[in-house]
Amino acid sequence: MLIKSIEVFPLKFQNGPVYLGNSSALREEHDYYLKPEYRSIYSRHLETLLVKITTESGIYGWGEALAPVGPEVTGEIIERLFKPFLIGMDARDIDVIWSKLYDSMRERGYFSGFMVDAITAIDVALWDILGKSVQLPIYQLLGGAYRTKLPAYVSGIPKQTKEERIELALEWKAKGFKAIKLHLGFGVREDAEIAAYMREALGEDFRLMIDVHWQYTVSEAIQLGRKLEKLDIEFLEAPTVPEDIEGTAEIARALDMAVAIGEAKRTRYQFKDRLVRRAGDILQPDVGRTGITELRKIANMAEAFNIPIAPHLSVGQGICIAATLHCSAAISNFLILEYQPTVLDAVNPLLKKPIVCEQGYYLLPEGPGLGVEIDEDQLRQMMDI
Repeated sequence: MLIKSIEVFPLKFQNGPVYLGNSSALREEHDYYLKPEYRSIYSRHLETLLVKITTESGIYGWGEALAPVGPEVTGEIIERLFKPFLIGMDARDIDVIWSKLYDSMRERGYFSGFMVDAITAIDVALWDILGKSVQLPIYQLLGGAYRTKLPAYVSGIPKQTKEERIELALEWKAKGFKAIKLHLGFGVREDAEIAAYMREALGEDFRLMIDVHWQYTVSEAIQLGRKLEKLDIEFLEAPTVPEDIEGTAEIARALDMAVAIGEAKRTRYQFKDRLVRRAGDILQPDVGRTGITELRKIANMAEAFNIPIAPHLSVGQGICIAATLHCSAAISNFLILEYQPTVLDAVNPLLKKPIVCEQGYYLLPEGPGLGVEIDEDQLRQMMDI
């Protein structure tokens, strides 16, 4: 099954919701902006990079890289650097291809970022091809499904006031969801106050998590964590800057509650450094940044340290979500999966069969490969907008 062609589709959902709600920094004349409460650049749209790889036998696969900003950058890496190398290779040589692509830019110093994101899109498409070629879903190729219904938490309550936050959270509870992650990072005192009234409103049995987007120093994160422990918060995500491995390890040692990390990391090498230092109690690799091949290796490595996996899933679109579901089903040390309702609502129309998340669970896609198909007519119409 030799690779015949590779097509890249940088997408911007022009009418998509702003991730995590509106921001006062949002200016209509620019696509990108900095949210004052967080560190990263955000887009006014939902953005992604889709890749279609077709073999000489006619079997094709879809891949996706998590590309919340600048998807055309990742696409150019595939077009200019990877495509000439990949044409004519056997699409079934998935691990070989991952290693060769990673090695091709290692001496250039590109161990992460757009370079590895580009590898990710290729990797997911190759797994889709392999599954279709043997008429098996990817989770079967990974060793089978430990579960076919995947527990999910609602990620974010994008409201401004106490009353609005409580109202929306109770709506999700009424829909059968049993877990919510609050996106905070507004200051130790305010974060603790928000967590306290959300705990009171949702009850003791409801699972609550907190993401503070790397906003705090080590001492501040510990101070916040001790307040959150009294509220039985399940985990504190991204407590301090991701480069500070020792600082994160210090936070994890100081707190009884779990510390969750890993959304910004892409390879087993980066996760290894954090595992050996015990810099986190839960790992959150994102399939849109690691690919299927690397996420499986990260999960296996984490299992040896008795560390659970709660995959990160923010603005990943249909292909990324499907790949995440297959990996999550096949991971023995899986904990729970992120659910972005506005994202799923925006991207399901691009799929011939929608991905389902209801009553607090994702349903595992069935069918060969990823089990989902892109509506190409709809996709090409979007490209023309």
